[in-house]
Amino acid sequence: MSLAIRRVTAGPRSHFFGYYEKSPWDISGRYLLALEANFSGQRPAPDDTAVVGMVDLQDSDRWIPLAKTRAWNWQQGAMLQWRPESPDEILYNDRRDGQFVGIIRNVFTGSEQVVSRPFYGVSPNGRDAVSLNFSRLAQTHPACGYAGIPDPWADTGVPADDGAYHTDLDSGQTRLILSLADAVRAGERWGESPVPGTHWFNHAQFNTDGSRFGLLHRWSDGTFRWKTRLLTLAPDGSDPFVLLDEEMVSHYDWRDRDTILAWARRPVTGDHYYTLTDRDRIDNGTVLGDGVLTVDGHCSYSPDRRWILTDTYPDKDGYRTLILFDPKSEQRIDIGRFHGPSPRDVELRCDLHPRWSRDGRLVCIDSLHENGDRQVYVLDVSAVT
Repeated sequence: MSLAIRRVTAGPRSHFFGYYEKSPWDISGRYLLALEANFSGQRPAPDDTAVVGMVDLQDSDRWIPLAKTRAWNWQQGAMLQWRPESPDEILYNDRRDGQFVGIIRNVFTGSEQVVSRPFYGVSPNGRDAVSLNFSRLAQTHPACGYAGIPDPWADTGVPADDGAYHTDLDSGQTRLILSLADAVRAGERWGESPVPGTHWFNHAQFNTDGSRFGLLHRWSDGTFRWKTRLLTLAPDGSDPFVLLDEEMVSHYDWRDRDTILAWARRPVTGDHYYTLTDRDRIDNGTVLGDGVLTVDGHCSYSPDRRWILTDTYPDKDGYRTLILFDPKSEQRIDIGRFHGPSPRDVELRCDLHPRWSRDGRLVCIDSLHENGDRQVYVLDVSAVT
């Protein structure tokens, strides 16, 4: 199926949003957040800045610069997002005075609040946030980390005083809620102790009512391939639960407060998309899209939870496929194929990272399909959804 596509940013500078699990649209649907960089084919160095801005979709896609950041990467951006339910506040990360911080900025007045830790996941209540160690990510998974600050625990495989942090966005107060050592012990309760090595956290994401969040716990023995478990826990760090433990979990999204969709490995059935029930030790997961959704992608539910949006990594010919999937009928609809360079350096890759508009009528992607120029595009999927 061919859908109308609209480029909403333009060169010569590169534009992108980053990760897939948050919407760049504001409440009104008029403004679309993005980042701007004056290069594309190299890793961000410590002093390379990206411009934080937004596109006015009702004024000829006018680019509105808002601020600059020195805490960003090509894969996940600067964790740029609208503060939930706020019509005028955005959140993003920066590096100031030798530390990574979170910024809450009013896009119209320019006023800002600096939070002592950078953001990762933000609760739907707009108050609770989870922070991770982006310096450690720069060491262990550079595509998701920030350059410029060495990890204080670089020589410690399983730190007892670093891990996931809770931030109260109203007060700015932060505290460690789950250390990496705690995560290892959480698995040991069921006899699932990860092997020794370097451990880290990635991809913290709240469920739909903010009562729990997911967290990828990864570790490596020094080889390129790492192993992954999926933990869930309460915003205060209590009740950690190992939901997936077969050492391979990739992208995931919450369907509702208790159900997670994830590309993962399960005993016997192998690698698939699965739906699983949080805190259910008996649930081995239900395969979703067997024989239809056959590869890992950046998956997310539509706002009405009826559709799943996902993509693929480049195939042998360099094409990334954009997919809509109806879980009820198990119908797959390919809504676009986008060709672009596929650099060996995964940090420079431009994945589609598809994202929903708040009303589910539009989809936003990052793409290189026009002459290798990294830009932001919007597709109208209302004819399908």
